[in-house]
Amino acid sequence: MSPASPLSRRSTTLGLVAALPFAACSGLGAPEARAQSARRMGEPRPVTPRGPLGADEQAVIALFERARASVVYIATTERVINPWTRNVFQVPRGTGSGFIWDERGHVVTNAHVIAGAASAKVRLADGRAFDAVLVGASPAHDLAVLRISVSSDPPRPLPLGTSHDLRVGQSVFAIGNPFGLDWTLTTGIVSALDRELPAEGGGIIERLIQTDAAINPGNSGGPLLDSAGRLIGVNTAIYSPSGGFAGIGFAVPVDTVNRVVPRLIAQGRYIRPVLGIRVEEQLNAALAARFGVEGVYVLEVERGSPADRAGIRPARVQRDGSVTPGDVIVSISGRPLKRVAELLAGLDQHLPGETVPVVLLRDGRRIELSVTLGAGQ
Repeated sequence: MSPASPLSRRSTTLGLVAALPFAACSGLGAPEARAQSARRMGEPRPVTPRGPLGADEQAVIALFERARASVVYIATTERVINPWTRNVFQVPRGTGSGFIWDERGHVVTNAHVIAGAASAKVRLADGRAFDAVLVGASPAHDLAVLRISVSSDPPRPLPLGTSHDLRVGQSVFAIGNPFGLDWTLTTGIVSALDRELPAEGGGIIERLIQTDAAINPGNSGGPLLDSAGRLIGVNTAIYSPSGGFAGIGFAVPVDTVNRVVPRLIAQGRYIRPVLGIRVEEQLNAALAARFGVEGVYVLEVERGSPADRAGIRPARVQRDGSVTPGDVIVSISGRPLKRVAELLAGLDQHLPGETVPVVLLRDGRRIELSVTLGAGQ
């Protein structure tokens, strides 16, 4: 190996000299500089002050804080029998939401939240939990009432609003316990009105509120509120192919709730007003298609029923098996009818003992009657 030239040695020396300022700047060989740099690097960034919350944010926060204590968490259990020992024990079944209805400890929720449950426990926002007693349920409206005994500091009931005057585009707020995540607030708008869903046991739940506020399993039975914090609906169902939130939720309108719940509290069940006729949806559709007349075809009339006293006539079956239509009900209380479910929903707007106008077709003639409704079973 040949000895290094003076030029190369000089370059090496200059390189070492040039590196020294960098080493000094980087803290190499300078303990105090390293310590100061470390202290600076470990300090949090200064916080940027913000102004006051916007008026809309403050309003939503206040709404939630007012309503939160009136919303409850419901956990249900079911009885299970050990097939080997025949011992009966209770296991968790599901969870849902509800809200305080009045000062007597009544709690409103969905009927499907407590259907098939052996027991239910209601937990308040302050952590207290109470065993609940079932007061009554109406699967036809997907509503149920529980009762808890709160000896001290009971939560306040939610203020009541109305649903008949809602407008598409109004702000709405849902509070509930989706997937067990308790006291969750979601916001949205009224997306549509007068939606329908099939109810258990036949019929339809009518005039449902459609909303894009996030509603998921566990939200069922919780309140839907307007921007004034008033109850306008009870969250009941979602439309979702996956089972999760897809932007379409439904709530039972508060006008229905305020009609059904007091009767559940007073009577333990919802007694539907009836005409005393036999009707059937599939056969009704077949008769309408065959005879070209839309309405509700009266198949039978119970003897002594309101329909019988009003003179409503049923269909007749001839000896050859053919059917001669009787009266076809085309409206009740001014509501046009095409399906049996619409007749049941129309009757549901009234109380047993009320007299309602009924329009029917008989042999092509339009007849108007007044019928005093009876009480169903």
